Amino acid sequence: MDTPDRFDEYLEHLSQGLRHADRHDGLKAYCTGLMLPLARKSVEPMAARLDPLHASARHQALHHFVANADWSDAEILRRIRQWVVPQMDFSRGGWWIIDDTGFPKKGKHSVGVSRQYCGLLGKQDNCQMAVSVSLACEQGSLPVAWQLYLPEEWAQDVERRKRTGVPASIRFATKTQIALQQLRTLLNEGAPRHCVLADAGYGVDTAFRQALCDMGLPYAVGITSTVVVWPPGIDPLPPEPYRGKGRPPVVPRRSVERQPISVKALAQSLPTDAFQTISWREGSNAPLTGRFAALRVRHAGGNAGKARLRPQQWLLIEWPAAQAEPTKYILSTLPENTPLNDLIRCAYQRWRIERDYQELKQDFGLGHYEGRGWRGFHHHASLSIAAYAFLMTERLIDDKRAGNEKNFIERKMPAIPKDYLPRGSASRPASCGSLNHHATPQTQLCTTPSHPAVSLLRTNKQNTTFVTQ
Repeated sequence: MDTPDRFDEYLEHLSQGLRHADRHDGLKAYCTGLMLPLARKSVEPMAARLDPLHASARHQALHHFVANADWSDAEILRRIRQWVVPQMDFSRGGWWIIDDTGFPKKGKHSVGVSRQYCGLLGKQDNCQMAVSVSLACEQGSLPVAWQLYLPEEWAQDVERRKRTGVPASIRFATKTQIALQQLRTLLNEGAPRHCVLADAGYGVDTAFRQALCDMGLPYAVGITSTVVVWPPGIDPLPPEPYRGKGRPPVVPRRSVERQPISVKALAQSLPTDAFQTISWREGSNAPLTGRFAALRVRHAGGNAGKARLRPQQWLLIEWPAAQAEPTKYILSTLPENTPLNDLIRCAYQRWRIERDYQELKQDFGLGHYEGRGWRGFHHHASLSIAAYAFLMTERLIDDKRAGNEKNFIERKMPAIPKDYLPRGSASRPASCGSLNHHATPQTQLCTTPSHPAVSLLRTNKQNTTFVTQ
């Protein structure tokens, strides 16, 4: 079976989750548009490229499909997982990667828009934020859960909720709470209990880490330099003796001589020979190498109320030789006998989500949706992920495909008529025999794409690699 046939089979598999047969054409057209080499992949330019002679009608049909039609984006994501996961190789491990990404926006009417930190801009500004959970293996990764973060002022604004179609079941939740609920849903559907990776925005939350432990999920998450731990060989004093009344004390005690320290202070107290220079994976030009130390520590934060003595876990420190202080700190509940190389290899798999976001935004129009509603935002994202998922599957199952099968979507499109004028173009000037004896030449649409086509495959005779860095 060649690529076009697999693409048709893939769309047929996804369309079974739409509930109505009349939505199948919308799914195929929208996913096809997302895979075309367009500068912007919002509804209007996709409609103009898909059906240039009936662009207005196609625009209305695609807009209705993505913004108004009542189909479940969660079901589409479930079917995407059914298609992709069997092609993923977890023999060397699997990971759940939690992260969020921002979409800068003007105005205040798009659902969830507020002034908040946007990583894309590197500052606080008007944007939407979405939380995702990706499933990763050595060969690649893919977002399998996706939800818009709804700021508290939005969650409490009845009028704006109604205007943008926010479901009544959606209440204010922090990003960590959204991510935990996504993981619980995946586990309830039978997903494996892989190690969870997240940056310090999630890792500093003690309740988040405890919830992962309660779900039976190991983790390797970033933390900030101010997190306090009990260093190796030093434990808090036991709780006060039970006096026979009330509940027995469980809170560990501290003394003047016995205090936890910040991970930064701990790192700076280590001798030079505690750090090793280790390469954890191949980069685009050379192996990626860092200077690391790993210690067994106990987290000391939150020792109040129902807090108990916490179990030991790994503290991984990266301190480049050229830097005045460490640059990264990671807490991990991987087993105590985990070799340092494996600990680093696992913790640094988180880079994959950044590449996923980059490809989804640049090549599959993840941030190009121009509607304002909750349903359209999630529909568009699930379809962008669907297009990306097919690309990922093709990379996984066959890296030796002939080059002439690349970009088959574009080749399947009907040719644009030579006398076609794009919407908004100036009318053709009429020839005037009395002033000009030569007829005005016809204006023709340039069919050469201004942007390189999205390669559905990357062929490598040695091995298949999703991304390089």
